[in-house]
Amino acid sequence: MTEPDVHTLTGPYVLDALPDDERVRFEAHLAECAFCTTEVAELRAAAVKLATQVSASPPPALKANVMAAIEHVRQLPPVVEGGPASPAVPRRFGRRSVLTLAAAAVAVALSGGVAVDQYRDRQAAERANRQVAAVLAQPDARTVHGAVQGGGQATVVASAQADKSVVVLRGLPKLPDDRTWQLWMIDQGKTAHSVGLAAGDLTQVVNGSTAGMTAFGLTVEPAGGSPTPTLPAAALIALT
Repeated sequence: MTEPDVHTLTGPYVLDALPDDERVRFEAHLAECAFCTTEVAELRAAAVKLATQVSASPPPALKANVMAAIEHVRQLPPVVEGGPASPAVPRRFGRRSVLTLAAAAVAVALSGGVAVDQYRDRQAAERANRQVAAVLAQPDARTVHGAVQGGGQATVVASAQADKSVVVLRGLPKLPDDRTWQLWMIDQGKTAHSVGLAAGDLTQVVNGSTAGMTAFGLTVEPAGGSPTPTLPAAALIALT
């Protein structure tokens, strides 16, 4: 079977779909090919954009319009079968009507609050995705993978040029309530620097903790984290 042209492997590489031997061959090629380096950066950015959450918020005037319309709603009297239609006359709202309108007002207010929350969540997701895309698009971005003891995988995309990295944790085992995952960057002197905690799966941008680091570590620690790693580590991944 003929081996595929190495230039056609940019897509499978970005999607982490290459077997180990082809990934090693492609990364060696990537170090020498400016065209493939550019294409990988563009594909990574596009993949992040495609994952951006999209939600639609109700028009800002919706709540005000509904509340204004309630003041002009009139309740019609019942129509007597076989008799003339009764004229529509203003009528005081009974207790049931007042409660119904109050419930409707609360529902509108809550929907407005949900819309605001959705908008804020979307904005936060978009900011996070832009930060991730900025790291993935760096020309020196390097992707490394490692298995997590007990199950799951850790992936780190590191850019020494930007001094940032993206840490992706997937399929981690569930920990007891009094334990947490702690993330570490380990320097050349083998000193571990904490870069965050995780309750489970995550995608996180780590700022200012990549240049000069030689490994990424993942440990199980007491809730709240520890000043130094508890060994043995659940994952230890070389960055160089």
